Amino acid sequence: MPSGAGRSKSVVPEPKICRSCGRTIEWRKKWERNWDDVRYCSDACRRSKPSSTDRALEASILDLLSKRAHGATICPSEAAKAVGAGGEDTWRPLMEPARRAARRLVAAGEIEITQRGHVVDPSTARGPIRLRRAI
Repeated sequence: MPSGAGRSKSVVPEPKICRSCGRTIEWRKKWERNWDDVRYCSDACRRSKPSSTDRALEASILDLLSKRAHGATICPSEAAKAVGAGGEDTWRPLMEPARRAARRLVAAGEIEITQRGHVVDPSTARGPIRLRRAI
């Protein structure tokens, strides 16, 4: 009898979305005992929980999209510029938080992230992205 022939495979739980960055958290064996308590994908995300600036970025994204025609897109930099309205030194550091805010809004089903006009997975998207209301 081959080794492991009598054992049944365990069921892998559904992936979760990180509450901080919005990326997909895949199940890992080391989280088997506390999978229900896993909320963040990394220690860095656990330390940088969403703040008032992150909520302002989410609101800015939704506000900018509400002012555009249905199907129109915005760049995350537009939301960063709206929140950090003091010049380039204030909005540039908000670019990654704006992308994280967009991923959280995708997880909530409110927007979609596109590249070259096609919807992409926010966890794996690299490079320039555009945001639009969910269709």
